[in-house]
Amino acid sequence: MAIRRINHVALLVDDIEQALEFWRDVLGLELAHVEDAPDQGSIVAFLSTGDQEVELVKPTTESSGIARYLERRGPGLHHICLEVDDIRECLAQLKSRGVRLIDPEPIVGTGGKRIAFIHPESTHGVLVELYELTHEESEIRLARARGLADRALAQGQSVAASVLEFLRHLRLDGGRRRRDRAREQPTTEAGEDDV
Repeated sequence: MAIRRINHVALLVDDIEQALEFWRDVLGLELAHVEDAPDQGSIVAFLSTGDQEVELVKPTTESSGIARYLERRGPGLHHICLEVDDIRECLAQLKSRGVRLIDPEPIVGTGGKRIAFIHPESTHGVLVELYELTHEESEIRLARARGLADRALAQGQSVAASVLEFLRHLRLDGGRRRRDRAREQPTTEAGEDDV
């Protein structure tokens, strides 16, 4: 079986920003990219550690397998990913040896790579992901990054509109209060307030 290397170690988190405060800000790992994976019900941040990555995974839906895993076990190690040359060949060899597979056929994972998971029952308790690079990976990662940016921009515009509306009400309310105070105060002769 042609295992090339450990590609990444995935950590399940309930808050990516808090996790980044440690992995990026304290340890100094470079944030390579963030990717929305709606088909997997998660958002993923990749931190570079040389030729490998640390992958922070946060569920975005309560019904996903990742969300159920997080609820049962809490944050921490989720899986180890092994990069292979030919994922179909690896799966065939694993099947022939009686290894329990979660994915008997490769599926498309984050970034467009072909992935398949080996059940922890066959790996002595560790979820293992097999990963095969594809030619489409860079294009899919770019499209997903654009989708995430568009979503963040839309949310940002919504927040900005809410803030502007709040400030507009403050200004209008403040103007009313100044007018009300001016009406309540007795009129003074010109120049007395200038002292």
